[in-house]
Amino acid sequence: KNALEYAVSEGFLEKVDRNYQFSHDRVQEAAYNMLGFEHRAEMHLEYGIALCLRTAKNDNDDSLLFTAVNQINRGNLSEISDSNHRSMIASLNLQAGKKAMSMSDFGLALSFFEYGSSFL
Repeated sequence: KNALEYAVSEGFLEKVDRNYQFSHDRVQEAAYNMLGFEHRAEMHLEYGIALCLRTAKNDNDDSLLFTAVNQINRGNLSEISDSNHRSMIASLNLQAGKKAMSMSDFGLALSFFEYGSSFL
């Protein structure tokens, strides 16, 4: 048995079609808390970037953009020294901030603008 099949047989995960999901929020929370801070930050950054790639294909999905940029912002951004990456993150935050403003969510917009400006 592989690890995923074992987790399903023990009731930690459920298989839905070709995907897996946690069987309960508490199981997901426990698994998340077992990860170290650095690993969690890496995962947030990677997940956010993957979502941004998906967002690029679907411009009309504001919630996906917000989720992607939030995930990136939860990453360990202090380790990003490449100026192109920093500029990309600033640009994504600007885009998300503008969309939030157009929806009259000024608090969320401010948050995106602050994160974005910290990369300039």
